[in-house]
Amino acid sequence: MNTRWLMRASALSLGLIGIAASFLPKEILSAAGAPELPMLAVGIQLLGAAYVGLAMLNWMAQANLIGGIYGRPVAVCNLTNFAIGFLALAKTATLTPPNFPIIILTGYFGVFAALFALVLRTHPARAEEARSDA
Repeated sequence: MNTRWLMRASALSLGLIGIAASFLPKEILSAAGAPELPMLAVGIQLLGAAYVGLAMLNWMAQANLIGGIYGRPVAVCNLTNFAIGFLALAKTATLTPPNFPIIILTGYFGVFAALFALVLRTHPARAEEARSDA
């Protein structure tokens, strides 16, 4: 599997989420109907910082062989983030009334979790051989 586009897509989308969380924490809290407590806003900003950091990691690693011995930690990090995020959002989606943004985020995290799981299950040498044979 050619992971360059996967890494780019995850980097751009995580970067957008991270920048929004970093600079608009109060707006995110009010849109979610949560109280605008200062510590909640700081928590949203810290989450945004983590997502911007992960986005930068993905962008810098886009040319590397992801899933190989050296790129495996990047794939595991992404899979962990997206799988845990998917499970948390899926649980929230089932416990609350239908909420369009939560459903969209659940699908987003689910798709990336599945793709990074596929990257970990696919041998990178086979993907390279298939690409060089074409």
